[in-house]
Amino acid sequence: MARRNPAVAGLFYPSSSEMLKKKIEECFLHPIGPGHLPLKVEGDRLPPLAIISPHAGYVYSGPVAAHGYLQLDGRKKPKTVIVIGPNHYGIGTDISVYPEGVWITPLGSVKIDSELARELVNYSSVISLDEVSHIREHSIEVQVPFLQYVLGDFMFLPICMLDQSIEASLELGEVLGEVLKKRKDIMLVASTDFSHYEPHEVAVRKDSIALEKIKNLDLESLYRVIREMDITMCGYGPVATVLKVARELDVKEAELLKYATSGDVTGDRASVVGYGSLKIEHL
Repeated sequence: MARRNPAVAGLFYPSSSEMLKKKIEECFLHPIGPGHLPLKVEGDRLPPLAIISPHAGYVYSGPVAAHGYLQLDGRKKPKTVIVIGPNHYGIGTDISVYPEGVWITPLGSVKIDSELARELVNYSSVISLDEVSHIREHSIEVQVPFLQYVLGDFMFLPICMLDQSIEASLELGEVLGEVLKKRKDIMLVASTDFSHYEPHEVAVRKDSIALEKIKNLDLESLYRVIREMDITMCGYGPVATVLKVARELDVKEAELLKYATSGDVTGDRASVVGYGSLKIEHL
């Protein structure tokens, strides 16, 4: 069985299980976080269709990410969580689905939904089964411990996007939309940070424009403003993909849960990275 070992444990988040749990709880309790821990109980309500979550080191983006993961509490547990992230390293294939096996974190192992992986590849020639894209990539990995902390046991499907063009996002979103029309036990996570290394005020201004397009599920305008305003959002493809899925399912809007910058955490606002947490509910 293939095992994908952590690439950024000890860098983006603690490498010991005890310290990692403590850090995740600190994110929930942080002044920028939601302010309380999840109860880790299940309910009758469906989980969100999707959340959009940042992927920096937990000390910077973890409190913002916690707002999204709190939304899973008190809901039905998804059978499979699909996490879509950008490919920061330029290796592998255009749209890479991890094929089989398990992903390891300090909190344990998560089984890959290999049946769903094969189903997606059969839907579209732009999607491939590939492990190489995922070897070093952090954008997907950092979401997994939060999911483990809140959900406990679940199946997992990582999708890494080297090709973040609007065409790729629309096609992947259409494929996922067809799957989610038949299944309510799958949840999506789109992994992105927003503006990179801008003064705080500039990042907030630019990111507010991108966030408005996201809230309206207007992925075409999102691509336009990213280009015209030089918004250095790294996971626009994964975000556009979940917006397309939402539109395929006749959803009309996304809700912003929290936005902050690294400057809000560190106090250094000269050069910041923006982080947003959003959710998209089923109709």
